[in-house]
Amino acid sequence: MSLNIIVLAKQVPDTRNVGKDAMKADGTINRAALPAIFNPEDLNALEQALKLKEMYPGSKVTLLTMGPGRAAEIVREGLYRGADDGIVLSDRAFAGADTLATSYAISAAIRKIGAYDMIIGGRQAIDGDTAQVGPQVAEKLGLPQVTYAEDIISVENGHAIVKRRIESGVETVKAPLPLVVTVNGSAEPCRPRNAKALQKYKYAAAPSEVANDEARKEMIARRPYLSVGEWNAEFVGADLSQCGLAGSPTKVKAIENVVFTAKEAREIPNTDQDLEQLIKELIANHTIG
Repeated sequence: MSLNIIVLAKQVPDTRNVGKDAMKADGTINRAALPAIFNPEDLNALEQALKLKEMYPGSKVTLLTMGPGRAAEIVREGLYRGADDGIVLSDRAFAGADTLATSYAISAAIRKIGAYDMIIGGRQAIDGDTAQVGPQVAEKLGLPQVTYAEDIISVENGHAIVKRRIESGVETVKAPLPLVVTVNGSAEPCRPRNAKALQKYKYAAAPSEVANDEARKEMIARRPYLSVGEWNAEFVGADLSQCGLAGSPTKVKAIENVVFTAKEAREIPNTDQDLEQLIKELIANHTIG
């Protein structure tokens, strides 16, 4: 048995290293001031796909990302780690999309891909933290979904066995294929780059990345495995009224920068009596207890 697996991945600004220039005057993210990285939980999802590829020889892993042409870097990262190919869903019509418009565009691309057994993505992206895109893709495609996955244990008889990490503990569920799975950050981390794959795919690129580089275009023409697919709205048959800002009912009315400052400081001597008194005060004013 072999599987066709689509991994949903996103290139995001590294919100772990936010500085004073991370936000523009209008309150939007200054993406140019933050390094772009592979969304962490999408890496966990990629590892689950690669494990299935090893378990079931002949399986294929395709990375799908939405963004500008430079998002092809995410596809290259996937190729370096073991993915077979990748697609960048890129069109100015997709700009400004909320989760509803994003999931619509992604589901249109998945329909264009056609043959798939499993769609795996991270639980959420660090630049939005909504955890909505994966489930919305499942709903738009009419597929069953398993969220908060920590391990895809096996696939047998047309069903996947998945371990979930939930608030009350761990549960193991069985779901029919084709299936959408969203993966927690508590899942196994993604394997590092493979040196041979890095050498093989380091010149892989999307068409928009090599538009003015004739030598690179000739190299890719000679080596088709270096070609990263780049699909636009027309190619996937997307309705423009459901894409980008036009298809995004979520509107940001106002943004406020909140800066936490200490109003006062108090030093407590390191003695049992003073610490006991502090605890009593915190209980009395309901800070604790």
